[in-house]
Amino acid sequence: MRHLFTMMICAVISLPAGGFCAEGSYTDPEERDFPADYHEVETDPEVGQPVQKHAQDDQQGAQQNFGVQFVHDNELFARFIGDRIEYQSREGDAALLWDVQAWAGFDYNKLWFKSEGSWLVDKEKVEEAETELLYSRNIASFWDLQMGIRHDFKPDPDRTFAVFGIQGLAPYWFETEATAYLSEDGDLSGIVEVEYDMLLSQRLILQPRFETLVALQEVEEYGVGQGINFIEMGLRLRYHFTREFAPYIGVSWNRKLFEKEDLAEAEGEDTDTLSFVAGLRIWL
Repeated sequence: MRHLFTMMICAVISLPAGGFCAEGSYTDPEERDFPADYHEVETDPEVGQPVQKHAQDDQQGAQQNFGVQFVHDNELFARFIGDRIEYQSREGDAALLWDVQAWAGFDYNKLWFKSEGSWLVDKEKVEEAETELLYSRNIASFWDLQMGIRHDFKPDPDRTFAVFGIQGLAPYWFETEATAYLSEDGDLSGIVEVEYDMLLSQRLILQPRFETLVALQEVEEYGVGQGINFIEMGLRLRYHFTREFAPYIGVSWNRKLFEKEDLAEAEGEDTDTLSFVAGLRIWL
C-alpha cells in the first residue's frame, strides 16, 4: 500500500502542467502552456495609485468590452432607529419614553434627526420633549462629527440650543454619543451616553446603558444644577424576532446629584428612582 501511494505522488509531480514541483516560474506563460499571443493586461490605476471611481474603456486585452464600470459606493441611504420606545414604572409615577433617530445621506455626509422625551401616564401630559436637526460628517472609521440645532418644546418655556458632538463606535464595541449644548441664553452643558450589546446568542442580547448630564451653569428655571446633574444606568434584555424588531424588558436607575439633587428636593421630587421597563427597539 505504501509503494502504491508513493507511485501516485510521483505521477502527480511528473504532470507537465506547471505543478508544484515543476521547474521554472509558475507565472511564466511558456511554462503554463498559454497561447503564443498571450500578453499581460495593463490595468489602471497602477499599484500604489489611488482607486478611481470608474474603470475606463481604454485598456487593451480581455477587459476592453466592459465599458465604464461604476463603483457602487457613496450612494444615498436612509434609516429610522427607535432605540428606546418603552414604558417605565418609576415607582408609581409611570411614564412612556421615546428615544428615536433618523438619518439620510451618503457615506460621508448625512442629515440627522433625533428626538427624545417622555409622557406621564397618570397626569396625561408631556414631561419632556426635544428634537435635534444635525449635519453629520464622517471623520474616521465608525465616527461621525455632528453639529446643528436642538429645540426643547417641554418643559416650559421652550428654548433652543446650538449642538456640537461626536457619535460612533468606541473600541471594544461601545456605542457612544458625547454632545455639547449651548443655549440661547449662553448656558453650556453636555450629555454623554454609552451602550454596549452583549450577545448571549444571535437573537438574545443584554444591553447595559449609561447616561450623564454635566452643566457649567445653574439654570434653576429648568431644574438644572451646576456640575454633574444625574447618572442613569440601565440593563435591558431584548430578543430579536428579526434584526428590525426586538421587544425587551429591563431595569433603569436614575440618581440626581449635587445641586440638581438640592433643586429636586426643593420641588418635592424624588432624587433616586428605580424603574422596571418594557419596550420595543425597531429600525427601518
